[in-house]
Amino acid sequence: METLSGIPVKAAYTADDLAGLPEAASPGRPGEYPYTRGIHPTMYRGRLWTMRQFAGFGAAEDTNRRFHYLLEHGQTGLSVAFDMPTLMGYDSDHPRALGEVGREGVAVDSLADMEVLFKGIPLDRVTASMTINAPANVLLAMYVAMADRQGIPRDRLGGTTQTDMLKEFIAQKEWIIPPRPSLRLIQDMLAFGTRELPRWNVISISGYHIREAGSTAVQELAFTLADGIAYVEAGMAAGLDVDAFAPRLSFFFDVHNDFFEEIAKFRAARRMWARIMRERFGSKEPRSWWLRTHAQTAGVSLTAQQPMNNIARVALQALAAVLGGTQSLHTNSMDETYALPTEEAVTVALRTQQILAHESGVTATVDPLGGSYFVETLTSQVEEAAWEYIRKIDDLGGMVAAVEAGYPQREIAEASYRFQMQVERGERIIVGVNEFAAAQEPAIPILRIDPEVEPRQVSRTREVRSTRDGARVELCLSALRRAAEGHDDTMEHVLECVKAYATLGEICDVFRGVYGEYREPAVV
Repeated sequence: METLSGIPVKAAYTADDLAGLPEAASPGRPGEYPYTRGIHPTMYRGRLWTMRQFAGFGAAEDTNRRFHYLLEHGQTGLSVAFDMPTLMGYDSDHPRALGEVGREGVAVDSLADMEVLFKGIPLDRVTASMTINAPANVLLAMYVAMADRQGIPRDRLGGTTQTDMLKEFIAQKEWIIPPRPSLRLIQDMLAFGTRELPRWNVISISGYHIREAGSTAVQELAFTLADGIAYVEAGMAAGLDVDAFAPRLSFFFDVHNDFFEEIAKFRAARRMWARIMRERFGSKEPRSWWLRTHAQTAGVSLTAQQPMNNIARVALQALAAVLGGTQSLHTNSMDETYALPTEEAVTVALRTQQILAHESGVTATVDPLGGSYFVETLTSQVEEAAWEYIRKIDDLGGMVAAVEAGYPQREIAEASYRFQMQVERGERIIVGVNEFAAAQEPAIPILRIDPEVEPRQVSRTREVRSTRDGARVELCLSALRRAAEGHDDTMEHVLECVKAYATLGEICDVFRGVYGEYREPAVV
Protein backbone atom coordinates (compact mmCIF):
# COMPACT_ATOMS: atom_id res chain seq x y z
CA MET A 1 0.00 0.00 0.00
CA GLU A 2 1.19 3.55 -0.68
CA THR A 3 -0.11 7.12 -0.61
CA LEU A 4 -1.03 9.01 -3.77
CA SER A 5 2.50 10.47 -3.66
CA GLY A 6 3.95 6.96 -3.62
CA ILE A 7 5.02 6.94 0.06
CA PRO A 8 4.81 3.35 1.39
CA VAL A 9 2.23 2.81 4.16
CA LYS A 10 2.83 0.11 6.77
CA ALA A 11 0.07 -2.06 8.21
CA ALA A 12 0.58 -0.46 11.65
CA TYR A 13 2.70 2.23 13.29
CA THR A 14 4.13 2.18 16.80
CA ALA A 15 6.21 4.33 19.14
CA ASP A 16 9.29 2.90 17.41
CA ASP A 17 8.37 4.91 14.31
CA LEU A 18 8.39 8.17 16.27
CA ALA A 19 11.66 7.25 17.97
CA GLY A 20 13.26 6.99 14.53
CA LEU A 21 12.33 10.53 13.51
CA PRO A 22 14.87 13.39 13.71
CA GLU A 23 14.57 15.79 16.65
CA ALA A 24 13.41 18.52 14.26
CA ALA A 25 10.29 16.46 13.54
CA SER A 26 8.97 16.82 17.07
CA PRO A 27 5.37 18.06 16.74
CA GLY A 28 5.68 20.58 19.59
CA ARG A 29 2.73 22.62 20.81
CA PRO A 30 0.09 24.48 18.76
CA GLY A 31 0.94 28.12 18.22
CA GLU A 32 4.66 27.59 18.71
CA TYR A 33 7.49 27.52 16.15
CA PRO A 34 7.63 25.69 13.76
CA TYR A 35 3.82 25.51 13.97
CA THR A 36 3.42 21.88 12.90
CA ARG A 37 0.25 21.69 15.00
CA GLY A 38 -1.21 25.04 13.92
CA ILE A 39 -0.26 28.71 13.85
CA HIS A 40 -2.54 29.62 16.76
CA PRO A 41 -2.55 28.04 20.24
CA THR A 42 -6.34 27.72 20.30
CA MET A 43 -7.07 27.37 16.55
CA TYR A 44 -10.81 26.82 15.92
CA ARG A 45 -11.71 27.12 19.61
CA GLY A 46 -10.83 30.80 19.23
CA ARG A 47 -12.12 31.35 15.69
CA LEU A 48 -13.54 29.05 13.03
CA TRP A 49 -12.04 28.97 9.59
CA THR A 50 -13.51 31.40 7.03
CA MET A 51 -16.13 29.72 4.85
CA ARG A 52 -15.31 31.20 1.47
CA GLN A 53 -17.16 29.70 -1.49
CA PHE A 54 -15.63 30.51 -4.89
CA ALA A 55 -18.35 32.18 -6.97
CA GLY A 56 -18.71 34.00 -10.25
CA PHE A 57 -20.74 33.74 -13.45
CA GLY A 58 -22.42 35.92 -16.04
CA ALA A 59 -22.24 39.67 -15.67
CA ALA A 60 -21.40 41.56 -12.49
CA GLU A 61 -25.03 41.84 -11.37
CA ASP A 62 -25.52 38.04 -11.64
CA THR A 63 -22.55 37.34 -9.38
CA ASN A 64 -23.51 40.14 -7.01
CA ARG A 65 -26.83 38.35 -6.42
CA ARG A 66 -24.96 35.08 -5.70
CA PHE A 67 -22.66 36.91 -3.24
CA HIS A 68 -25.63 38.24 -1.31
CA TYR A 69 -27.27 34.79 -1.36
CA LEU A 70 -24.14 33.14 0.10
CA LEU A 71 -23.70 35.79 2.79
CA GLU A 72 -27.35 35.45 3.77
CA HIS A 73 -26.81 31.68 4.17
CA GLY A 74 -23.86 31.95 6.53
CA GLN A 75 -20.82 32.32 4.30
CA THR A 76 -18.23 34.52 6.01
CA GLY A 77 -16.02 35.71 3.13
CA LEU A 78 -16.25 36.25 -0.63
CA SER A 79 -14.18 34.62 -3.37
CA VAL A 80 -14.46 35.87 -6.96
CA ALA A 81 -14.22 33.58 -9.98
CA PHE A 82 -13.48 35.57 -13.14
CA ASP A 83 -14.30 34.46 -16.67
CA MET A 84 -11.61 33.41 -19.12
CA PRO A 85 -11.33 36.74 -21.02
CA THR A 86 -10.82 38.60 -17.72
CA LEU A 87 -8.20 36.06 -16.60
CA MET A 88 -6.35 36.56 -19.88
CA GLY A 89 -6.56 40.36 -19.83
CA TYR A 90 -9.06 40.81 -22.69
CA ASP A 91 -12.18 42.99 -22.72
CA SER A 92 -15.48 41.26 -23.42
CA ASP A 93 -15.67 42.71 -26.94
CA HIS A 94 -12.25 41.39 -27.96
CA PRO A 95 -12.46 38.77 -30.75
CA ARG A 96 -10.74 36.19 -28.53
CA ALA A 97 -13.48 36.65 -25.90
CA LEU A 98 -16.26 35.56 -28.25
CA GLY A 99 -18.36 32.81 -26.66
CA GLU A 100 -16.48 32.93 -23.33
CA VAL A 101 -17.97 36.00 -21.66
CA GLY A 102 -19.40 35.10 -18.25
CA ARG A 103 -19.15 31.36 -18.93
CA GLU A 104 -16.59 30.20 -16.36
CA GLY A 105 -16.75 33.19 -14.04
CA VAL A 106 -17.81 36.80 -13.97
CA ALA A 107 -16.79 39.31 -16.66
CA VAL A 108 -15.03 42.43 -15.32
CA ASP A 109 -13.84 44.91 -17.94
CA SER A 110 -13.70 48.17 -16.03
CA LEU A 111 -14.20 49.90 -12.71
CA ALA A 112 -17.89 50.18 -13.64
CA ASP A 113 -18.22 46.37 -13.52
CA MET A 114 -16.33 46.15 -10.23
CA GLU A 115 -18.72 48.65 -8.67
CA VAL A 116 -21.72 46.53 -9.70
CA LEU A 117 -20.01 43.31 -8.57
CA PHE A 118 -19.63 44.54 -4.98
CA LYS A 119 -22.77 46.66 -4.77
CA GLY A 120 -24.19 46.50 -1.23
CA ILE A 121 -21.16 44.61 0.15
CA PRO A 122 -19.47 46.35 3.12
CA LEU A 123 -15.85 46.37 1.91
CA ASP A 124 -14.49 47.20 5.35
CA ARG A 125 -16.26 44.24 7.01
CA VAL A 126 -16.25 41.42 4.42
CA THR A 127 -12.94 40.14 3.08
CA ALA A 128 -12.76 39.41 -0.64
CA SER A 129 -10.49 36.93 -2.36
CA MET A 130 -9.91 37.33 -6.09
CA THR A 131 -8.55 34.44 -8.11
CA ILE A 132 -6.74 36.53 -10.67
CA ASN A 133 -3.12 36.30 -11.71
CA ALA A 134 -1.83 37.80 -14.97
CA PRO A 135 -3.94 41.01 -14.64
CA ALA A 136 -3.97 40.91 -10.81
CA ASN A 137 -2.55 44.44 -10.58
CA VAL A 138 -5.50 45.78 -12.61
CA LEU A 139 -8.18 44.02 -10.55
CA LEU A 140 -6.53 45.07 -7.28
CA ALA A 141 -6.43 48.65 -8.57
CA MET A 142 -10.14 48.46 -9.40
CA TYR A 143 -10.94 47.24 -5.88
CA VAL A 144 -8.87 50.01 -4.28
CA ALA A 145 -10.37 52.66 -6.59
CA MET A 146 -13.87 51.47 -5.68
CA ALA A 147 -13.06 51.72 -1.96
CA ASP A 148 -11.53 55.17 -2.47
CA ARG A 149 -14.75 56.36 -4.12
CA GLN A 150 -16.79 55.00 -1.19
CA GLY A 151 -14.54 56.77 1.31
CA ILE A 152 -13.29 53.53 2.91
CA PRO A 153 -9.72 53.88 4.21
CA ARG A 154 -7.29 51.58 2.43
CA ASP A 155 -5.96 50.25 5.72
CA ARG A 156 -9.40 48.72 6.40
CA LEU A 157 -9.51 46.68 3.19
CA GLY A 158 -9.02 42.98 3.87
CA GLY A 159 -8.69 40.35 1.20
CA THR A 160 -6.46 38.56 -1.23
CA THR A 161 -5.38 38.72 -4.85
CA GLN A 162 -3.88 35.44 -6.00
CA THR A 163 -1.15 37.08 -8.14
CA ASP A 164 0.77 33.80 -8.39
CA MET A 165 2.21 33.89 -11.88
CA LEU A 166 4.80 31.18 -11.33
CA LYS A 167 2.12 28.53 -10.85
CA GLU A 168 0.46 29.83 -14.02
CA PHE A 169 3.61 29.05 -15.99
CA ILE A 170 3.86 25.70 -14.20
CA ALA A 171 0.26 24.52 -14.30
CA GLN A 172 -2.74 26.68 -15.12
CA LYS A 173 -1.35 28.37 -18.26
CA GLU A 174 -3.21 31.70 -18.03
CA TRP A 175 -0.52 34.23 -18.74
CA ILE A 176 0.00 37.47 -20.65
CA ILE A 177 3.71 38.39 -20.56
CA PRO A 178 6.87 36.29 -19.87
CA PRO A 179 7.95 35.19 -16.36
CA ARG A 180 10.61 37.80 -15.57
CA PRO A 181 8.56 40.95 -16.37
CA SER A 182 5.62 39.27 -14.63
CA LEU A 183 7.75 39.15 -11.48
CA ARG A 184 8.65 42.83 -11.93
CA LEU A 185 4.94 43.78 -11.87
CA ILE A 186 4.47 41.62 -8.78
CA GLN A 187 7.32 43.46 -7.08
CA ASP A 188 5.46 46.72 -7.70
CA MET A 189 2.30 45.19 -6.23
CA LEU A 190 4.20 44.00 -3.16
CA ALA A 191 5.61 47.48 -2.60
CA PHE A 192 2.14 49.04 -3.03
CA GLY A 193 0.51 46.53 -0.70
CA THR A 194 3.19 46.98 1.93
CA ARG A 195 2.78 50.73 1.77
CA GLU A 196 -1.00 51.08 1.40
CA LEU A 197 -2.85 47.87 2.30
CA PRO A 198 -1.70 46.41 5.62
CA ARG A 199 -4.62 43.91 5.75
CA TRP A 200 -4.37 42.73 2.14
CA ASN A 201 -2.65 39.52 1.03
CA VAL A 202 -1.00 40.62 -2.20
CA ILE A 203 0.04 37.08 -3.18
CA SER A 204 -1.73 33.83 -2.40
CA ILE A 205 0.89 31.27 -3.33
CA SER A 206 -1.11 28.53 -4.94
CA GLY A 207 -0.54 24.82 -4.98
CA TYR A 208 -4.16 24.21 -5.91
CA HIS A 209 -3.69 24.52 -9.63
CA ILE A 210 -0.45 22.56 -9.51
CA ARG A 211 -2.37 19.68 -7.94
CA GLU A 212 -5.29 20.04 -10.31
CA ALA A 213 -2.81 19.71 -13.20
CA GLY A 214 -1.91 16.25 -11.93
CA SER A 215 0.88 16.65 -9.37
CA THR A 216 1.22 14.54 -6.25
CA ALA A 217 0.73 16.04 -2.79
CA VAL A 218 4.50 16.12 -2.30
CA GLN A 219 5.03 17.95 -5.61
CA GLU A 220 2.23 20.38 -4.78
CA LEU A 221 3.89 21.17 -1.46
CA ALA A 222 7.42 21.45 -2.85
CA PHE A 223 6.60 23.57 -5.90
CA THR A 224 4.33 25.87 -3.90
CA LEU A 225 6.97 26.57 -1.27
CA ALA A 226 9.61 27.00 -3.99
CA ASP A 227 7.32 29.60 -5.61
CA GLY A 228 7.03 31.27 -2.21
CA ILE A 229 10.82 31.41 -1.93
CA ALA A 230 10.98 33.10 -5.34
CA TYR A 231 8.44 35.76 -4.28
CA VAL A 232 10.26 36.49 -1.04
CA GLU A 233 13.50 36.85 -3.00
CA ALA A 234 11.71 39.19 -5.44
CA GLY A 235 10.38 41.34 -2.61
CA MET A 236 13.77 41.61 -0.97
CA ALA A 237 15.39 42.37 -4.34
CA ALA A 238 12.92 45.28 -4.65
CA GLY A 239 14.37 46.71 -1.45
CA LEU A 240 11.56 45.68 0.91
CA ASP A 241 12.25 44.53 4.46
CA VAL A 242 11.24 40.87 4.53
CA ASP A 243 9.25 41.34 7.73
CA ALA A 244 7.37 44.26 6.19
CA PHE A 245 5.71 42.12 3.52
CA ALA A 246 6.08 38.43 4.43
CA PRO A 247 3.27 38.48 7.06
CA ARG A 248 0.84 39.29 4.23
CA LEU A 249 1.84 36.35 2.04
CA SER A 250 -0.77 33.62 2.13
CA PHE A 251 -1.08 30.16 0.61
CA PHE A 252 -3.71 28.11 -1.18
CA PHE A 253 -3.69 24.32 -1.17
CA ASP A 254 -5.75 21.57 -2.75
CA VAL A 255 -7.31 18.85 -0.60
CA HIS A 256 -7.50 15.48 -2.37
CA ASN A 257 -8.88 12.10 -1.36
CA ASP A 258 -5.86 10.57 0.41
CA PHE A 259 -7.09 11.62 3.84
CA PHE A 260 -3.99 11.20 6.03
CA GLU A 261 -1.51 12.33 3.39
CA GLU A 262 -3.49 15.56 2.98
CA ILE A 263 -3.43 16.21 6.73
CA ALA A 264 0.29 15.49 6.79
CA LYS A 265 0.81 17.89 3.88
CA PHE A 266 -0.68 20.84 5.77
CA ARG A 267 1.34 20.03 8.90
CA ALA A 268 4.58 19.66 6.91
CA ALA A 269 3.87 22.87 4.98
CA ARG A 270 3.67 24.96 8.15
CA ARG A 271 6.87 23.47 9.54
CA MET A 272 8.80 23.95 6.31
CA TRP A 273 7.68 27.53 5.70
CA ALA A 274 8.55 28.56 9.26
CA ARG A 275 12.06 27.22 8.79
CA ILE A 276 12.44 28.75 5.34
CA MET A 277 11.50 32.18 6.64
CA ARG A 278 13.58 32.10 9.82
CA GLU A 279 16.62 30.13 8.71
CA ARG A 280 16.88 30.96 5.00
CA PHE A 281 15.70 34.57 4.99
CA GLY A 282 16.61 35.61 8.52
CA SER A 283 13.12 36.85 9.30
CA LYS A 284 12.70 38.09 12.89
CA GLU A 285 8.94 38.56 12.94
CA PRO A 286 6.97 35.45 14.01
CA ARG A 287 4.03 36.43 11.80
CA SER A 288 6.37 36.08 8.82
CA TRP A 289 6.92 32.46 9.84
CA TRP A 290 3.21 31.61 9.76
CA LEU A 291 1.90 29.68 6.80
CA ARG A 292 -1.68 30.92 6.61
CA THR A 293 -3.67 29.02 4.04
CA HIS A 294 -6.93 28.79 2.19
CA ALA A 295 -7.89 25.31 1.03
CA GLN A 296 -10.22 24.03 -1.65
CA THR A 297 -11.50 20.52 -2.11
CA ALA A 298 -10.15 18.83 -5.23
CA GLY A 299 -12.19 19.63 -8.29
CA VAL A 300 -10.14 17.13 -10.26
CA SER A 301 -11.28 14.32 -7.96
CA LEU A 302 -14.97 14.82 -8.75
CA THR A 303 -16.63 12.60 -11.30
CA ALA A 304 -19.34 13.13 -13.89
CA GLN A 305 -20.44 9.57 -13.23
CA GLN A 306 -22.79 9.27 -10.23
CA PRO A 307 -22.37 12.96 -9.36
CA MET A 308 -24.12 12.61 -5.96
CA ASN A 309 -21.02 10.65 -4.83
CA ASN A 310 -19.14 13.95 -5.04
CA ILE A 311 -20.90 15.16 -1.88
CA ALA A 312 -19.19 12.35 0.07
CA ARG A 313 -15.82 13.09 -1.56
CA VAL A 314 -16.08 16.78 -0.70
CA ALA A 315 -17.04 16.04 2.93
CA LEU A 316 -14.01 13.76 3.30
CA GLN A 317 -11.66 16.32 1.79
CA ALA A 318 -13.11 19.17 3.84
CA LEU A 319 -12.55 17.17 7.03
CA ALA A 320 -8.91 16.62 6.03
CA ALA A 321 -8.49 20.38 5.49
CA VAL A 322 -9.94 21.14 8.92
CA LEU A 323 -7.84 18.49 10.65
CA GLY A 324 -4.87 19.89 8.72
CA GLY A 325 -5.53 23.34 10.20
CA THR A 326 -6.62 25.52 7.27
CA GLN A 327 -7.66 29.15 7.91
CA SER A 328 -10.20 29.29 5.09
CA LEU A 329 -12.06 26.71 3.03
CA HIS A 330 -14.02 26.32 -0.19
CA THR A 331 -16.02 23.15 -0.66
CA ASN A 332 -16.77 22.19 -4.25
CA SER A 333 -20.30 21.51 -5.42
CA MET A 334 -21.39 18.11 -6.68
CA ASP A 335 -22.27 19.40 -10.16
CA GLU A 336 -18.97 21.10 -11.00
CA THR A 337 -17.89 18.42 -13.46
CA TYR A 338 -20.76 19.65 -15.63
CA ALA A 339 -20.95 23.41 -15.13
CA LEU A 340 -20.75 26.20 -12.61
CA PRO A 341 -22.78 25.23 -9.54
CA THR A 342 -26.49 25.76 -9.14
CA GLU A 343 -27.77 27.58 -6.06
CA GLU A 344 -28.96 24.26 -4.60
CA ALA A 345 -25.61 22.53 -5.13
CA VAL A 346 -23.54 25.36 -3.66
CA THR A 347 -25.84 25.43 -0.63
CA VAL A 348 -25.15 21.73 0.03
CA ALA A 349 -21.41 22.42 -0.30
CA LEU A 350 -21.61 25.29 2.19
CA ARG A 351 -23.77 23.23 4.57
CA THR A 352 -21.04 20.55 4.50
CA GLN A 353 -18.63 23.03 6.08
CA GLN A 354 -21.24 24.17 8.60
CA ILE A 355 -21.93 20.57 9.69
CA LEU A 356 -18.19 20.02 10.23
CA ALA A 357 -17.91 23.26 12.15
CA HIS A 358 -20.97 22.92 14.37
CA GLU A 359 -21.95 19.24 14.59
CA SER A 360 -18.86 17.04 14.24
CA GLY A 361 -16.86 18.06 17.32
CA VAL A 362 -13.59 18.26 15.36
CA THR A 363 -13.13 21.91 16.32
CA ALA A 364 -13.11 21.20 20.05
CA THR A 365 -9.39 20.49 20.34
CA VAL A 366 -6.37 21.63 18.36
CA ASP A 367 -4.67 19.20 15.96
CA PRO A 368 -6.44 16.13 17.39
CA LEU A 369 -4.24 13.79 15.35
CA GLY A 370 -1.03 15.30 16.76
CA GLY A 371 1.13 12.57 18.27
CA SER A 372 -0.40 9.85 16.12
CA TYR A 373 2.33 7.38 15.22
CA PHE A 374 1.14 7.32 11.62
CA VAL A 375 0.40 11.03 11.12
CA GLU A 376 3.68 12.21 12.67
CA THR A 377 5.66 9.70 10.62
CA LEU A 378 3.84 10.62 7.42
CA THR A 379 4.28 14.35 8.10
CA SER A 380 8.04 13.83 8.27
CA GLN A 381 8.09 11.66 5.15
CA VAL A 382 6.09 14.20 3.15
CA GLU A 383 8.41 16.96 4.41
CA GLU A 384 11.61 15.15 3.49
CA ALA A 385 10.32 14.27 0.02
CA ALA A 386 9.38 17.93 -0.55
CA TRP A 387 12.81 19.15 0.59
CA GLU A 388 14.35 16.90 -2.08
CA TYR A 389 12.44 18.80 -4.77
CA ILE A 390 13.35 22.20 -3.29
CA ARG A 391 17.05 21.28 -3.22
CA LYS A 392 16.81 20.27 -6.90
CA ILE A 393 15.14 23.61 -7.77
CA ASP A 394 17.86 25.50 -5.89
CA ASP A 395 20.46 23.57 -7.91
CA LEU A 396 18.71 24.69 -11.12
CA GLY A 397 19.06 28.34 -10.04
CA GLY A 398 15.67 28.91 -8.39
CA MET A 399 12.06 28.54 -9.45
CA VAL A 400 12.11 31.03 -12.35
CA ALA A 401 15.03 29.20 -13.95
CA ALA A 402 13.39 25.85 -13.18
CA VAL A 403 10.18 26.96 -14.90
CA GLU A 404 12.10 28.23 -17.91
CA ALA A 405 13.81 24.81 -18.07
CA GLY A 406 10.42 23.07 -17.85
CA TYR A 407 11.40 21.09 -14.75
CA PRO A 408 8.22 21.29 -12.62
CA GLN A 409 6.01 21.00 -15.70
CA ARG A 410 7.75 17.75 -16.66
CA GLU A 411 7.53 16.30 -13.14
CA ILE A 412 3.79 17.03 -12.95
CA ALA A 413 3.13 15.52 -16.38
CA GLU A 414 4.92 12.32 -15.39
CA ALA A 415 3.00 12.09 -12.09
CA SER A 416 -0.30 12.65 -13.87
CA TYR A 417 0.54 9.92 -16.38
CA ARG A 418 1.46 7.46 -13.61
CA PHE A 419 -1.85 8.11 -11.82
CA GLN A 420 -3.90 7.66 -14.97
CA MET A 421 -2.15 4.36 -15.72
CA GLN A 422 -2.92 3.17 -12.17
CA VAL A 423 -6.59 3.99 -12.71
CA GLU A 424 -6.72 2.28 -16.07
CA ARG A 425 -5.03 -0.85 -14.68
CA GLY A 426 -7.49 -0.89 -11.77
CA GLU A 427 -4.75 -0.29 -9.18
CA ARG A 428 -6.60 2.82 -8.00
CA ILE A 429 -10.36 2.50 -7.56
CA ILE A 430 -12.54 5.46 -8.53
CA VAL A 431 -16.05 4.63 -7.34
CA GLY A 432 -18.55 4.86 -10.16
CA VAL A 433 -15.82 5.11 -12.80
CA ASN A 434 -13.64 1.99 -12.92
CA GLU A 435 -15.58 0.09 -10.22
CA PHE A 436 -19.18 0.11 -9.01
CA ALA A 437 -20.38 1.74 -12.22
CA ALA A 438 -24.12 2.21 -12.72
CA ALA A 439 -26.02 1.16 -15.82
CA GLN A 440 -28.05 4.35 -15.70
CA GLU A 441 -26.74 7.74 -14.52
CA PRO A 442 -29.10 10.06 -12.60
CA ALA A 443 -29.75 13.46 -14.16
CA ILE A 444 -29.09 16.51 -11.99
CA PRO A 445 -29.99 20.19 -12.54
CA ILE A 446 -27.35 22.19 -14.42
CA LEU A 447 -26.78 25.96 -14.31
CA ARG A 448 -27.29 27.50 -17.75
CA ILE A 449 -25.71 30.88 -18.48
CA ASP A 450 -28.13 33.29 -20.12
CA PRO A 451 -26.97 33.79 -23.76
CA GLU A 452 -27.88 37.47 -23.43
CA VAL A 453 -25.02 37.98 -20.92
CA GLU A 454 -22.37 38.46 -23.60
CA PRO A 455 -24.15 41.13 -25.71
CA ARG A 456 -25.20 42.98 -22.54
CA GLN A 457 -21.63 42.96 -21.23
CA VAL A 458 -20.19 44.08 -24.58
CA SER A 459 -22.72 46.91 -24.71
CA ARG A 460 -21.82 48.08 -21.18
CA THR A 461 -18.10 48.10 -21.93
CA ARG A 462 -18.59 50.10 -25.11
CA GLU A 463 -20.78 52.56 -23.25
CA VAL A 464 -18.02 53.07 -20.66
CA ARG A 465 -15.56 53.86 -23.45
CA SER A 466 -17.96 56.29 -25.12
CA THR A 467 -18.79 58.28 -21.98
CA ARG A 468 -15.41 58.63 -20.25
CA ASP A 469 -12.80 61.39 -20.68
CA GLY A 470 -10.84 59.94 -23.59
CA ALA A 471 -7.95 62.41 -23.33
CA ARG A 472 -7.43 61.55 -19.65
CA VAL A 473 -7.39 57.84 -20.48
CA GLU A 474 -4.73 58.34 -23.16
CA LEU A 475 -2.55 60.37 -20.78
CA CYS A 476 -2.82 57.70 -18.09
CA LEU A 477 -2.04 54.84 -20.48
CA SER A 478 0.98 56.74 -21.87
CA ALA A 479 2.32 57.33 -18.36
CA LEU A 480 1.90 53.63 -17.56
CA ARG A 481 3.77 52.71 -20.76
CA ARG A 482 6.72 54.92 -19.80
CA ALA A 483 6.82 53.40 -16.31
CA ALA A 484 6.77 49.87 -17.73
CA GLU A 485 9.54 50.71 -20.19
CA GLY A 486 11.65 52.24 -17.42
CA HIS A 487 11.99 51.50 -13.74
CA ASP A 488 9.19 53.56 -12.19
CA ASP A 489 6.52 51.95 -10.02
CA THR A 490 3.78 50.68 -12.34
CA MET A 491 1.12 50.09 -9.68
CA GLU A 492 0.30 53.74 -9.04
CA HIS A 493 -0.05 54.27 -12.80
CA VAL A 494 -2.37 51.27 -13.13
CA LEU A 495 -4.51 52.80 -10.38
CA GLU A 496 -4.72 56.11 -12.26
CA CYS A 497 -5.70 54.29 -15.46
CA VAL A 498 -8.47 52.41 -13.66
CA LYS A 499 -9.81 55.59 -12.07
CA ALA A 500 -10.00 57.13 -15.54
CA TYR A 501 -12.09 54.08 -16.61
CA ALA A 502 -9.42 52.64 -18.86
CA THR A 503 -10.47 49.04 -19.46
CA LEU A 504 -8.73 45.87 -18.42
CA GLY A 505 -7.85 45.07 -22.04
CA GLU A 506 -6.42 48.53 -22.71
CA ILE A 507 -4.16 48.34 -19.64
CA CYS A 508 -3.01 44.80 -20.43
CA ASP A 509 -2.30 45.85 -24.02
CA VAL A 510 0.26 48.30 -22.62
CA PHE A 511 2.11 45.41 -20.97
CA ARG A 512 1.80 43.25 -24.07
CA GLY A 513 3.31 46.07 -26.11
CA VAL A 514 6.25 46.66 -23.77
CA TYR A 515 7.14 43.08 -22.75
CA GLY A 516 5.65 40.94 -25.53
CA GLU A 517 3.18 38.07 -25.17
CA TYR A 518 4.48 34.84 -23.65
CA ARG A 519 4.65 31.70 -25.76
CA GLU A 520 5.34 28.50 -23.85
CA PRO A 521 8.33 26.51 -25.11
CA ALA A 522 7.76 22.81 -25.75
CA VAL A 523 8.41 20.71 -22.64
CA VAL A 524 9.64 17.20 -23.41
